Amino acid sequence: MKPFTSAPGFVLSDPKNRMFLWSFLIVISLVCGAYLVGNAFTTKEYKQRLARWGLIYKMPLVKSHACKRQCWPSGSDALPEGVVAKTSNLEMRPLWDSGKNNISSKHPLSLLAIAVGVKQKEIVNKIVEKFPSSDFVVMLFHYDGFVDGWKNLAWSNRAIHVSAINQTKWWFAKRFLHPDIVAEYNYIFLWDEDLLVENFDPKRYLSIVKEEGLEISQPALDPNKSEVHHPLTVHRAGSKVHRRYYKLKGSGRCDDHSIAPPCIGWVEMMAPVFSRKSWQCVWHLIQNDLIHAWGLDRQLGYCAQGDRMRNVGVVDSEYIVHLGLPTLGGPNGNEVPSDSHRESDRAKVRMQSYIEMQVFEKRWKDAAEKDKCWLDPYKPQANQTSH
Repeated sequence: MKPFTSAPGFVLSDPKNRMFLWSFLIVISLVCGAYLVGNAFTTKEYKQRLARWGLIYKMPLVKSHACKRQCWPSGSDALPEGVVAKTSNLEMRPLWDSGKNNISSKHPLSLLAIAVGVKQKEIVNKIVEKFPSSDFVVMLFHYDGFVDGWKNLAWSNRAIHVSAINQTKWWFAKRFLHPDIVAEYNYIFLWDEDLLVENFDPKRYLSIVKEEGLEISQPALDPNKSEVHHPLTVHRAGSKVHRRYYKLKGSGRCDDHSIAPPCIGWVEMMAPVFSRKSWQCVWHLIQNDLIHAWGLDRQLGYCAQGDRMRNVGVVDSEYIVHLGLPTLGGPNGNEVPSDSHRESDRAKVRMQSYIEMQVFEKRWKDAAEKDKCWLDPYKPQANQTSH
């Protein structure tokens, strides 16, 4: 068998030729290695010089995987962890007070937030007086702009006042009750101004809510004095809490097999009370551009931190009166020049509410269909329109 030759007269089988080839390869390898090392060193030195000259931005070295931060607040990556203040609250601090003396005495608080007009000042005053300052922070959303009209009330100076003309409480809530702002409050009372609270005690109410495990709730409505929109909210004498409404005749029946609003797992929007955890979800559910929030109530159960049939309910033993006053819609908050103007504006407000409800329902439907990673826990009942 003939030996392999790469060129005439060059035979690898010759020991001298093999030695020459190996020496040649070693030299080439050393030259290439030296080139690569030198090039890397030169590039690094070049970049360092440019950085010193200010021609390029010298980025910090990438940290090890062990330093990777999980669920880090957006925008805080450039800060050391210990200095990041992730949440806030509505506590007011005097300019001369260090706050050190208040740290040890602080205890869990809740928040009462009400959309108000000065014409309902007397009603609102009675509501706020029911909520002890030791347990509740008060926040007023002034939709008529008359903030100074509340200064003569004893509690006004400790309340947080926010003013924006002709805006709903949901508009205010979306912009001023971010979960990171109200993270310290156990419960959020997001109430209308036209509520009578003669038979309501907030501390007893929260005691029942905690005992029953209600994440989303509302006080029942006195049916003899209230404007009632949905029978589920009606006060039941002798009952502490109810979660279900029964209608056994006609259309829209509600019975023991009903598992969806408005038969069960649902509260109305005039006096809802949210736990801290549920509010973290509800705030995201509130649409920034749909300020009337019609239709939102039917989806609140998704924020109930579990089964809406268990964690959403109406408290009977602490009940209220809903007057149903048509306060929004005037040219300057709730001040209107005439009855005819009032009726015209109220009709426009109501029409816009219906429009927003349709927009929200379509938006929810589209989102549920497009999000392939989201699982609807109530999907098997999606076609049961009467339950």
